Amino acid sequence: MHGSAEAQMDVFEVEVTCPDKDSARAIASACLRGRLVACANLLSKVESLFCWQGQIDSESEVLLRMKTPALNFDAVCAAIHAHHPFELPAIIALPVQAMGPGVADWIAQETQLAKICD
Repeated sequence: MHGSAEAQMDVFEVEVTCPDKDSARAIASACLRGRLVACANLLSKVESLFCWQGQIDSESEVLLRMKTPALNFDAVCAAIHAHHPFELPAIIALPVQAMGPGVADWIAQETQLAKICD
């Protein structure tokens, strides 16, 4: 693996909760069209619990997860902010510690700006 993208590229899994599938799809589509992420997963019916105005509240949300080179994180955040209905979307990035054979190379290929994705 010496010299391959597998050994060199840092990958993040970026997560953000969205109020519905439409907003999650809009964000995912913008990131895919911009070649910022290699793929997106929408996990429906996630229950989010949080404190709001001194009480525990809950909402049914969609969790959007996207795999991206770490270098794209700022651009992914900008795309999320541009398409997310919340004033402060809860964006987090988790470093991917290990990937199966070929995954990092696939992510690198899919996030090349020269590629077209409609």
